[in-house]
Amino acid sequence: MGLFKKIFKGKEEKSNKYKIGLNKTRSGAIGNLKKILSQANIDNNLFDDLEELFIGADIGVDTVVKYIEEIKDYVSENDIRSPKDLQEVIVDKMFELYLKDEIVNANLSTNNGGLTVYLFVGVNGVGKTTSIAKLAHKLKSEGKSVLLAAGDTFRAGAIEQLKVWGERVDIDVVEKPSGSDPSSVIFEGIQRAKKENYQYLLCDTAGRLQNKVNLMNELAKIKRIIEREIPGAPHETLLVLDATTGQNGLSQAKAFFEATQISGTILTKLDGTAKGGIVLAIRNEFNIPIKFIGLGEKLEDLEVFDIEQYIYGLFADLFE
Repeated sequence: MGLFKKIFKGKEEKSNKYKIGLNKTRSGAIGNLKKILSQANIDNNLFDDLEELFIGADIGVDTVVKYIEEIKDYVSENDIRSPKDLQEVIVDKMFELYLKDEIVNANLSTNNGGLTVYLFVGVNGVGKTTSIAKLAHKLKSEGKSVLLAAGDTFRAGAIEQLKVWGERVDIDVVEKPSGSDPSSVIFEGIQRAKKENYQYLLCDTAGRLQNKVNLMNELAKIKRIIEREIPGAPHETLLVLDATTGQNGLSQAKAFFEATQISGTILTKLDGTAKGGIVLAIRNEFNIPIKFIGLGEKLEDLEVFDIEQYIYGLFADLFE
């Protein structure tokens, strides 16, 4: 039970950002956990209550069933009889559920000594453009040179939106008129980034799921051009999802996984939902890491995902 002790015995050393950001989840879907664990006995009713609670937190039915079965097995193997003793099991098994016996790296891949290209995908309204701006701001604040490419030429206003963000963070945007071939915008972005020795190029793309064939063809063409111009790129293809959309977000993720190869997820608006368990659902269903989460509106509120702080943010009230 090392993780429980590491997280909760030293919680005074943890940042409060996750705790504050996950307040809605903790007071909402997870809010009844302490009451459930105050029951007299560990029995099927208790496990049914836990299952209902975690499904309500948007962890996803399949993920929850697997999670509860692992808790049951541990209880049986270790002869645990007091519901209060389940606190540590719940924390450790959730940690194991995310890691899957792997080393999960939330850091972004880079092209040492050359241009690093990140491709962003996701439907309209999930916070894709804002996430691009926040990541660009983060990289710039670390002393990196960053260029943006407005590859979402399909949606009205998408180019202007990225330009506005570019002005706010003082980063140039490569653009073409609305309706232009998106891959030509990305190509121009690469040529300019190479010529002017930029370190990072962040590329927006359209998210028109209503015609998945067009989306697949478009993303495939963009990736071919990027790979041709910079071998090994894109170094990350990041799927942006809105945490408040819950299971609909998982449907979006499935569609993009079918359309292109995703290396990681940016989960936005996690502070705005009572169902923050979607982090675990994404990891379990698609086997990719969460790279960043959005815990607020400010440019600085894009956080590198930390599974320990996430679990602390979910369960902090349980152990106080």
